[in-house]
Amino acid sequence: MGTGEFFTTKLAEVVNWARKYSIFQYPFVTACCAMEYMSVMGSHFDLARFGAEIPRFTPRQSDMLIVVGTVTFKNAPVLRKVWEQMTEPKWVVAFGACASSGGFYDNYATVPGIDHIVPVDVYIPGCPPRPEQILDGLMKLQEKIQNGPLLAR
Repeated sequence: MGTGEFFTTKLAEVVNWARKYSIFQYPFVTACCAMEYMSVMGSHFDLARFGAEIPRFTPRQSDMLIVVGTVTFKNAPVLRKVWEQMTEPKWVVAFGACASSGGFYDNYATVPGIDHIVPVDVYIPGCPPRPEQILDGLMKLQEKIQNGPLLAR
């Protein structure tokens, strides 16, 4: 008879590996970064190879909230409610300078970064960020998912 081969791993590692390649995104698009977001969704940059190609437009079917553009104090409660309705585990990506830090807006109406409203996992810099930066941010999120605990929070 031959020697038997077997494979052992932790359940958390298998689950996180599956989550890494099946990210269901909810785009919260408010401003000019939407054009770059649309370009990364096209065939040239092929977001499908990362398992995140189909946006969901209901938070209950999403596990990644991608905030694209400027967030004002008026729509901050809406963003918070969307985040609260998302399934666990959930991740948040701040897309561009305005979502990350308020951008060049220094006024009473603009939130100085969405981390004042929801916890952020990955920041994608730029005004607007290039599609390559977006892919890099997604790969950093995948790495965080793979190395993280079974539940994100």
